[in-house]
Amino acid sequence: MTTVDLAQIRRALSPVVPSLRPGDAGQYAAVAAVLRSGPSGAEVLLIRRAEHEHDPWSGHMAFPGGRFDPDDADLLATAVRETREEVGLDLAREARLLGPLDLLPAVARGRRVGLTIAPFVFELGEAPELRQNHEVEEVLWAPLTDLARGDRRDTVSYIHEGQTLELPAWNVDGRKVWGLTYRMLVSLVERVTALR
Repeated sequence: MTTVDLAQIRRALSPVVPSLRPGDAGQYAAVAAVLRSGPSGAEVLLIRRAEHEHDPWSGHMAFPGGRFDPDDADLLATAVRETREEVGLDLAREARLLGPLDLLPAVARGRRVGLTIAPFVFELGEAPELRQNHEVEEVLWAPLTDLARGDRRDTVSYIHEGQTLELPAWNVDGRKVWGLTYRMLVSLVERVTALR
């Protein structure tokens, strides 16, 4: 596989986004897969969530995002608001929407939790300074080419109902990307590689 670049990702996605405004605010969330051009092709912004005992995704690698708020116009607005709050990045001003990925049911501790995630993909022009809030432990950029090639393939051990499962993951600078974020990244990579 050659380099995964932003031009390929633009071709793989449609910027047409149906207005997704849920009726029940607590049952939907939205995230932003923010891309930039890096030395080896497109890179995606990942955050490591801060540790909180009541958060089922505490400490996980993720995209910026969070739950829909009734004041949000729609789920796209949720992704934009949450990204601004969590990493100080104003996607409405500093990025271009490339399109949505498929809605994804959220799973926590091996069970569906009645939450649906709407992922949106954005392209940054210039990478501004990021300012993480208390919900974010750290931010980093992951090269999509390495992920698409399988160069960073890994597993994570997860105990579910007394059994240890080996779940697929990627290793990004010593951090395991698995679960929901892994599934969303697989969806993005599959769309790009389907063009070849």
